Amino acid sequence: MRNDDKETLRQSAHMIAQVDVKIAPGTHASEDAVNKQLADKERVAAALENSHLLKVVNQCLASKRKLG
Repeated sequence: MRNDDKETLRQSAHMIAQVDVKIAPGTHASEDAVNKQLADKERVAAALENSHLLKVVNQCLASKRKLG
């Protein structure tokens, strides 16, 4: 599978599975506001178009997978 195909599959995975992301209680001063933004599908879609933010999200997911 080519890298382009993998990227397309990864980006379309939201159609197959839903992932809920929330800030852990007590870890951010604006926890409620950030969680509200994370729940807004349009804001999340726009943020994932930002290559830097997408890289940060992927790094967080990769480190979570390592922790198991």
